[in-house]
Amino acid sequence: MEEFVAQNLCNGSREARIQAATQLGKLNAKQRHKLAERGVAVPLISMLQSQDYEAIEAALFSLLSLAFGNERNKIRIVKLGVIPVLLELLQSQNESLMELIIAAFLVISSCGANKLAIAASGAIPVLVKILGGEYDDTNSISMQAKLDAVATLHNLSSCSQIIPSMVSSGIVFTLLHLLHSYEKSSELVDRAMVLLEDIIASSENALVQTSGAGGAIRAFVETIEEGSPPCKEHAVEILLLICQSCRDKYRGLILREGAMPGLLQLSVDGTFRAKEKAKQLLLLLRDRTSHRARSKQSKHELVEQIMQEIDAEGEKVMGTKTLRLVEDMIAKLST
Repeated sequence: MEEFVAQNLCNGSREARIQAATQLGKLNAKQRHKLAERGVAVPLISMLQSQDYEAIEAALFSLLSLAFGNERNKIRIVKLGVIPVLLELLQSQNESLMELIIAAFLVISSCGANKLAIAASGAIPVLVKILGGEYDDTNSISMQAKLDAVATLHNLSSCSQIIPSMVSSGIVFTLLHLLHSYEKSSELVDRAMVLLEDIIASSENALVQTSGAGGAIRAFVETIEEGSPPCKEHAVEILLLICQSCRDKYRGLILREGAMPGLLQLSVDGTFRAKEKAKQLLLLLRDRTSHRARSKQSKHELVEQIMQEIDAEGEKVMGTKTLRLVEDMIAKLST
């Protein structure tokens, strides 16, 4: 079977090449590795440059099969020039092909050796546009394609050298748009929040863009109330970073958006990390004199301080629901 695939990919007719590409995906990992060593990626990339949809689809599936789980093949395929070919294919705006192409970017971007090459190719602005729905006038980009685009950008964000180009591509505003446009508990928002937190934590410019964007603080407050547990964790970390960047500027804004109920609830019922971040943010929002110090208080002392240090501004946003949450918190911490 290996010989059949190799011979037909290199020398076969159109139908034979498509059949060989299809068969390659059915081979085991060892067989695929041997075929990659024989150079079958070259004719597969050549098939991508045809105008034949069936051949392109078969070649994409085969290249994904070669690359998946094999770092050497991921590097080999990129060195053979697949990235500009994939970007050219995206111009077709064919929904089925777009899913496969973005899946291919996701797979090759998981290899550290490929990250800078992908960034240098101009792929990041394209992925950001796809994610924001700006790439296809018919707005037919599938949810899977958007999820894979976020995952690809997240892979790339692990390389610090790439972060500035990601920020300049407008990714912060695109991710905030997703936060405004989709359910806070959705998988897409979950992944977007992970990526946004990573970028903000690595880039002062991204932090400034986020904190200055209209409606951003309110969206994070809503996410703390309505998001999934991991999403709440990322939202409170982002609010904490914003508040730490300039407490005098953002403390009042966060309070006026009604953050207290969600933060108090999160400090009791959130993930371990979310609880810690919520308590840190509560101290920043309440303690005027020692907001830079890290809390070393017990849980009881923390609640007592929060209650004691509610100032006039805080009282304006504290309602019956918030006070009930505090009472619940005290009851839980007393057990």
